[in-house]
Amino acid sequence: MATTTKKDYYEILGVKKSASAEDIRKAFRKLARKYHPDVNPGDKAAEEKFKALSEANDVLSDPKKRKIYDQLGFYSDNIDPAAAEAYARGGPTGAGGFGGFPQGQPGAGGQGVNFDFGGFDFSDLFEGAGRGRQASGGGGFRDIFSGIFGGRGGAAAQEGPEPGSDLEYQVNVPFWTAIRGGVMRLNITRRDVCGNCHGNGYLEAPGKCPQCGGSGQITQTGGRMKFNVACPRCHGTGKNISTCPVCHGEGTVEHAEPLEVRIKAGTRDAQRIRIAGKGNAGPHGGPAGDLYVIIRAGDHPVFHREADDIHLSVPVTATEAALGAKIEVPTIDGRAQLKIPPGTQSGQKLRLREKGVPSATKEGRRGDEIVEIKVTVPMPRDEKTKELLRELAKLNPEDPRSELFKNL
Repeated sequence: MATTTKKDYYEILGVKKSASAEDIRKAFRKLARKYHPDVNPGDKAAEEKFKALSEANDVLSDPKKRKIYDQLGFYSDNIDPAAAEAYARGGPTGAGGFGGFPQGQPGAGGQGVNFDFGGFDFSDLFEGAGRGRQASGGGGFRDIFSGIFGGRGGAAAQEGPEPGSDLEYQVNVPFWTAIRGGVMRLNITRRDVCGNCHGNGYLEAPGKCPQCGGSGQITQTGGRMKFNVACPRCHGTGKNISTCPVCHGEGTVEHAEPLEVRIKAGTRDAQRIRIAGKGNAGPHGGPAGDLYVIIRAGDHPVFHREADDIHLSVPVTATEAALGAKIEVPTIDGRAQLKIPPGTQSGQKLRLREKGVPSATKEGRRGDEIVEIKVTVPMPRDEKTKELLRELAKLNPEDPRSELFKNL
């Protein structure tokens, strides 16, 4: 069984054990910029240093992982947090120790961690209770703890496929494209499957893993206890694998991709269009996420859209408003006739049915056009016009402000 040396993650990052999460983040970012492989091409020492920094940051930046590391002096994904805490509090047995796990609970088996108690002296736990007595049957505490933690020999569970994350892109769509429909051409940046390692995150070479000798396990020590855990280099496979230099073990790489998005007629502002499978690729061969295109519809100098209705203001003369008339108004389909009823007031709204936007969700449905009337007052330019207006005032002596004073 190969044995790994203990790593001082705090020393690697150059911080104290009392360092805050912010201190750890700053220290990692500073050192990562210095030793990143892109900054030091071909420098193996810098590459190994960067790997060590990444490993230290991964553990110390996660409160749960950091707690296990502080308790045991090392970290493995296969160590149950409750077991680590029990060991830190009271040792391997007794109240709160490893022996306190009931069967079927976390830490009671299937953790992928074996504990070798061959070097642990239990005599101090049994002072005055048969000191020096031989355990019969060759089992003793080794068998007890083996039953508690399972007998899989520390084989690491392989990381399974994980679904990729979704992406969101905001797209500015011209007013008429949102109304009539069309095609938008985009350039999106997404994570795609690494072509060098085919999404595995590693490359395999002939032979066995040089760190564990092909066993898939290494031994780590915590105090006087030995833990058999999955080999971090080969992930418990025993194979001679190395991190992919292209994707750095992630299995995915950033990739720019041209894409055509079909905009349906009547698409509304803030509407989300889902494009399946065009999100980020899933790690370890998992399915890709989806792409959500969020529409930002443009404005128009005349028309104002609200849902599927079109609103606009149309000026009419005082004569047209008073006597009534038929006038032409603009619509998104061209010109249309609008009837102005006699006595129409400024601010009054008239409706042209089904002259609005075709619905993008309900086939055959269409909004209306809402026309707000703005009565324009003529400017008298000669004495004759003024005289006619005075005559009109005499024929219509009503005070339009009389209602204001009735309830005072």
